[in-house]
Amino acid sequence: MELWEAKLEIAAAHAEAADTHLLESGLGEWSLHEDVVARRAWLVGIFADETAANEGCATLKSTLPDVARDPFQVRKLPDSDWKNSYREHFKAWTFGRLHWVPVWERETFRLPEGHKVLWLDPGMAFGTGNHETTRLCIERLAEFESLLLPGAAAGLRVVDAGCGSGILALSASLLGFNDVMGFDNDAEAVRVSIENAELNGLVSRVRFETDGLPTGLMPADIVLANIQSDILVRHVEALTSAVAPGGMLAMSGILSSEAASVRSAFAASTQGWPCDSRILGEWCDVCLRRPS
Repeated sequence: MELWEAKLEIAAAHAEAADTHLLESGLGEWSLHEDVVARRAWLVGIFADETAANEGCATLKSTLPDVARDPFQVRKLPDSDWKNSYREHFKAWTFGRLHWVPVWERETFRLPEGHKVLWLDPGMAFGTGNHETTRLCIERLAEFESLLLPGAAAGLRVVDAGCGSGILALSASLLGFNDVMGFDNDAEAVRVSIENAELNGLVSRVRFETDGLPTGLMPADIVLANIQSDILVRHVEALTSAVAPGGMLAMSGILSSEAASVRSAFAASTQGWPCDSRILGEWCDVCLRRPS
């Protein structure tokens, strides 16, 4: 397999703006690499061929002219490079009794008794769960489950809107939710989600579909939506209407500076619903609970 890399070192002060731009623009072939200690940052893109790499560089230069000023370094990657480069940026992490672990650590990882693990091989393009927005949603999901009576999660439905690589939906299944569905309008994301389900033996327990908002939604006890804030606000009525009495709507993909405006947009449709937000890095969530 042939892959090409485009790389550019940028000023560390521009890292936050560049990361936000990549997320909001859906430029999945690009990622931001940082060395926080040395205060250095790089934009790195992986492409199928040299033409695509050059076109990707041109796109990024036009959309980030103040950041991507210098010429990119474009090179063909040896097999040993592209197969292992993304592994440097994906580390195992834990919340409560759930663990998200790269599949290449399967032989060495020791799972504590009573805990569960989700094995992940994110490849080059999709999420690993390391991003703050994913963590915020997973924490809400795990906390909701922890307040239920033993076994009660099995009778509740979870919908993961904009499932990406399927991490939220698959995590819900590990927590004991048996009726779990995820959808994304990107067919490639759905394919990766199904692959992650196969990797963990969860194909029969979690279903994934290619669909978008609002058509992909169905009534659910928990609605998870890790999507950028403008899309969340655009679909206020559909998202809130999908939440069953006593259920929860947990949203992220929201910059901390956007929290107030997102909460305000949902307030009119959720009068009487408890609502709070948490901040992790530059990101936050908005979590609403529908009264029983």
